[in-house]
Amino acid sequence: MTEVLVDDSIELLRELIRIPSFSREEDKTASAIEAFLHGKSVETHRKQNNIWAYNKFFDAGKPTILLNSHHDTVKPNSGYSRDAFSPDIEDGILYGLGSNDAGGCLVSLAATFLHFYDQQDLRYNLCLALTAEEEISGQNGLESILPELGELEFAIVGEPTLMNMAIAEKGLMVIDCTVHGKAGHAAREEGDNAIYKALKDIEWFKSYEFSKKSEVFGPVKMSVTIIEAGSQHNVVPATCKFTVDVRVTDTYRNEEVLKIIRQNVSCDVNPRSTRLKPSSISRDHAIVIAGLALGRETYGSPTTSDQALLDIPSLKMGPGDSARSHMANEFIYTGEIKEGISLYIELLSKII
Repeated sequence: MTEVLVDDSIELLRELIRIPSFSREEDKTASAIEAFLHGKSVETHRKQNNIWAYNKFFDAGKPTILLNSHHDTVKPNSGYSRDAFSPDIEDGILYGLGSNDAGGCLVSLAATFLHFYDQQDLRYNLCLALTAEEEISGQNGLESILPELGELEFAIVGEPTLMNMAIAEKGLMVIDCTVHGKAGHAAREEGDNAIYKALKDIEWFKSYEFSKKSEVFGPVKMSVTIIEAGSQHNVVPATCKFTVDVRVTDTYRNEEVLKIIRQNVSCDVNPRSTRLKPSSISRDHAIVIAGLALGRETYGSPTTSDQALLDIPSLKMGPGDSARSHMANEFIYTGEIKEGISLYIELLSKII
C-alpha cells in the first residue's frame, strides 16, 4: 500500500461528499467514480447509477470475488450543525454526509481493487461494484446488475463495522395479514368479530418458536407492529388487518419461514417482499480464517445491507462505525480509511 493510494482515496471521498447523492439521485457520484477509475486506466461498466470493473488480467477460468459498497446516502437530518456537503478535515476527522456510511468503505475497497488491479497470476479475479439505492433497498442498485457480473464465488460488502467481520446478517420480511369476519350490529349479537378472530393468530405470532436457532442470532423473531380494524363503535368489524415484522436468521430462507407461517395461521398472509434474504458465511471460510489471523472479530449484524440481495457467501466489513451512520454531523477518521485499505489488502493477500 502506498501513501498515494491513501491520499487519492481520501480525495475521492471528499469529492463524493460534495455531491448530493440521495437514493435514486446518484448519477453525479456515479460519474465521479467512473472518472476516478478511468483516471487510473481502469475500464468500467455502467448501468444506471451502478459502476463495476474487473481486474486487468481477468481469467474466466478462475473464481471471482465481489467487492461491493454503495454511494447513495440518506438525507441529512435536522440535527446537522455543519454543512452536510462540506468535506472538512479537522484533527484527522473527515466530516460530511456519507463519509461513514458508506463512503469510507467504498473508497477503501476501490483502493484495494486498484492495488491488485494489474497483478498477474492471482488465484481469484476481482469484481469491484460500486452501486446505488442501498439505503432504500431499491431494485435499481446491486440487484439490477447481478446478472451481468458473471459467476461470483463470495463477496466482501463494504459497510462500517470497525473492520470487524459480520459473518451473518438477518433477513427481513414485512407481512400484511387480513382476517375476515362478518359485520353486524354490536348490540344484537350479530356478525363474526374479525378482531376476536385475529387474536388467535396474533397470539401465535407472539409465542411461536421456530425449531432451528441460529448460532449467531438465536431464534427467528416475529413482531406484530400495526393493527387496523373497525369503522364505528356499534358495528362488529368484518375485517381486521395487521402487519408483522419478521427478522429471519441464517438458518432459514424467507420462503421457508413464509410457508411455516401460512401452515399455522388462518388469516390471509401477503409478504410485501421476500427479496431481503438472510446471509452468512462459514466461520471455516478462507476469508474468515484470514480475518481472524489478522485479529479481526466476528459477529452477527442486526442491520440490513446489500448482502440481503446476494445468494453467495458474503462478509460485511469496512472502516467506520455503524453507530455513526445516519447521525448528524456524520464523520469518519482518516486513519480509519488508511487502516481499512491496509487490512483489506492484507486480508485478500492471504487468499489470492
